[in-house]
Amino acid sequence: MKLFVSDGNPHCVKVLAVLEFTGVKCDVKHVNHEERVVPYLSRPALPALLLPSGTYLFSPNSICQYLIEVNGQESSDIVNQWLEWEATELQPAVMQALHMVVLQGKGAQTTRVLQGPLSYLDQSLSKRTTLFLTAEMVSVADVVLWAALYPILSDSSLVSGNQTELQHWFERVGMLAACGSAAQTALHGKGLKAESLKTYLQRQPSTHHGQGQVQGRGSQPCNSPEGDDDGDCVLSEEEIQSFAVTWGKGLADLPMVPERQHPILPVEGKRNVLVTSALPYVNNVPHLGNIIGCVLSADVFARYGRLRGWNVLYVCGTDEYGTATENKAREEGLTAQQICDKYHAVHASIYQWFQVDFDFFGRTTTKKQTEIAQNIFWRLHERGFLLEDIVEQLRCEACQRFLADRFVEGTCPYCSYPEARGDQCDKCGKLINAVELREPTCKVCSQTPVVQSSKHLFLDLPKLEAELEQWLEKSTGSGDWTANAKQITRSWVRDGLKPRCITRDLKWGTPVPHPDFSDKVFYVWFDAPIGYLSITANYTDQWEMWWKNPQQVELYNFMAKDNVPFHSVVFPCSLLGAQDNYTLVNHLVATEYLNYEDTKFSKSRGVGVFGDMAKDTGIPSDVWRFYLLYLRPEGQDSAFSWVDMATKNNSELLNNLGNFINRAGMFVSKFFESYVPAMDLQQEDKRLLAQVGWELKQYMNLMDRVKIRDALKCILNISRHGNQYIQVNEPWKKIKGDETDRQRSGTVTGVSVNVACLLSVMLQPYMPTVSQTICQQLNAPPTVTGTMLQGTGNFVCSLPAGHHIGTVSPLFQKLEAEQIESLKKRFGGQQPEEEEEEAKPKKPKTAAQTDVNAQPAPSPASHPAAQTAVNGADAERARELTLAVAEQGEKVLVGNDVSLTCCLLSTRERRS
Repeated sequence: MKLFVSDGNPHCVKVLAVLEFTGVKCDVKHVNHEERVVPYLSRPALPALLLPSGTYLFSPNSICQYLIEVNGQESSDIVNQWLEWEATELQPAVMQALHMVVLQGKGAQTTRVLQGPLSYLDQSLSKRTTLFLTAEMVSVADVVLWAALYPILSDSSLVSGNQTELQHWFERVGMLAACGSAAQTALHGKGLKAESLKTYLQRQPSTHHGQGQVQGRGSQPCNSPEGDDDGDCVLSEEEIQSFAVTWGKGLADLPMVPERQHPILPVEGKRNVLVTSALPYVNNVPHLGNIIGCVLSADVFARYGRLRGWNVLYVCGTDEYGTATENKAREEGLTAQQICDKYHAVHASIYQWFQVDFDFFGRTTTKKQTEIAQNIFWRLHERGFLLEDIVEQLRCEACQRFLADRFVEGTCPYCSYPEARGDQCDKCGKLINAVELREPTCKVCSQTPVVQSSKHLFLDLPKLEAELEQWLEKSTGSGDWTANAKQITRSWVRDGLKPRCITRDLKWGTPVPHPDFSDKVFYVWFDAPIGYLSITANYTDQWEMWWKNPQQVELYNFMAKDNVPFHSVVFPCSLLGAQDNYTLVNHLVATEYLNYEDTKFSKSRGVGVFGDMAKDTGIPSDVWRFYLLYLRPEGQDSAFSWVDMATKNNSELLNNLGNFINRAGMFVSKFFESYVPAMDLQQEDKRLLAQVGWELKQYMNLMDRVKIRDALKCILNISRHGNQYIQVNEPWKKIKGDETDRQRSGTVTGVSVNVACLLSVMLQPYMPTVSQTICQQLNAPPTVTGTMLQGTGNFVCSLPAGHHIGTVSPLFQKLEAEQIESLKKRFGGQQPEEEEEEAKPKKPKTAAQTDVNAQPAPSPASHPAAQTAVNGADAERARELTLAVAEQGEKVLVGNDVSLTCCLLSTRERRS
């Protein structure tokens, strides 16, 4: 192994300290800050660890975690928790404080930045009875946090006198030889006074308040109002001049972003990116948390990739098999196939309204799903990766059926959480078998189920564990896996893998082809992820070019955190065991949960906004997209709030972003007859160009790493800079002055409208309609996107002097308090009389109504099996589809494709 570090880099203190603390043998090489050690990154990333396998780790905490594991130590949950807190809470605050102290001389102002995390740490230490964070002995958590704080706490003037526990702990840990040696090596033992630290910071972008920071304990909630931004980037005169030179190059002679030609296939020499989002379960209408957790986040990244010129394919679809579908069919008196057809169209309509731009949105009830799932099954069987065993299952005598895991609830055997599901506990994250639950109940009828035995097939995960770990080391080390995805996966593997049942005693599902198990179907967790493959196969018969091409294809999976184990452990094991050169996930992007106000979404209680309700609020879909992405739960759970949504709309969209773009365009229209005026740049203008250019590079850096929420803040920072620039220069006054003033007014107006043009490009992944409107108002050249988003970002003059713009009009409307209060009440839950009505006993269905395996009544209209593109689907189709499936059967068999394939989406969003 070889560790690359740079002089003056504070991040190197922690890895050097942990290296000595663990005693791992490793070569250490000192390089300069600008050296690109990791060959496949477009930016320098230090420290970096070259592994024996040839892959790189370049996240400081990932390097520390790896060194711990190599040393044979096992990280406890509390150690992992502290490491996560350090990376997401402490480190961003420390870096912002370092910029303020070392480069700006604002030492007195660092209290506001550091107070939250330092107070949290001090209080945590004061509550412990041990000398160190996790025990009486020093742990790696102590070493990492000490190293992060070393540059700050080594200067007594920055430490609050009230934080005595923190100071004592810092002194105790600092006595370790590993800590002293690391501080001496990286910062020459001088802390803030190290000249090398200043040199390093001058070459780094500053951390804005609230930007690049995953919110949580000890810091501001991610959807709380932001404070004043004192963390402006510090740019040298050389850097400012460099940005001005780039600006002067104008639009490159590049082709436009090409129109998509279907089918999209991998292209030799291009970056081929396959994007999937967790397949939503068909029996539910998705709520806002489901939408931001997978399909919307994936849509933003796919749109961005297309703008970058990557060869992107984005597929999704509805997950349609399983007991939940059977139950919904019983409730509505329809067959399971009819339920799937109905709600598939409902999903398609919702995603279309939210402008989710799938290349293909399919479903799992197809012939291709059966073919591919059964092929993978036989390959696993032939290679000895399947086991037979007797399974004890829960059966509800009242419902007369075996209960699927999601329809059993009870007390978790591990953490005693009272609402654990039959397959997984949402609190501790452990996978469980339904029969392990204490005090289980049937979620359909609330009766206590009984245990019965049945023979089933299992995937032999322990037999695949070594191969899985080897693959995980490479994928997590080189890919952009979110911290929660890594942590959940590590805990699974660390606890040891166990065989996992892949069959179920159900009727509605992909049939198991083995003659001894012909009365069973595949368990949904085994079957549903295969939906990604079958949906692609329904899109193009050359699907294997995407899914059996790991050398040319990068795979991004988007999901909520509860889906992580199935995508990081179970599904990869299925594909690894099949030994058919399958493309495995390179980048696993998982969100935390989005709650509603101070509670959970609940369709039955009328709490929260569901996808089919959003368009009835009168709020444009772009505004919904903006707010959901603004509070995207990247580091911890966040909560939708009507009041906060109105605040963000009125402050960020209306008063900040919309105000700047509208003023810039109106000045051109009003003062210069809609022609962009000549621009004579002064130093102040060049400084703005540099600030905007720097934010563009930050935006692209963050988007490349799927930091979607943080990248959005870069857009808002640019419009803030623009508004301030206009206010200071007052072009509306200078246009009335002498020739010099009028020329100055023209320069400010011309620069501002060019900034607005850049914002139209950056907004496209987030707010496509608003982006298109700005482009139309400014009559933006078609090549603007290809130029601005080349390489690491180029802010150029795209609207030169003499460019004629279109008609300018406001982009956003104010959300009034009365409107918000009405919406809050409307979606806040049922009225008592409504709840009372719902609580009344319901008339049971007739036998014909409840038999989901019965053929539907003949329909007067025959229906040929057809496919409907996602962009053409709408809610009205749901009613048509319900009436049009009269001749369809229940199971999808090879050679008898009886599913109605409206080409839309697949793999389930488990959280309802």
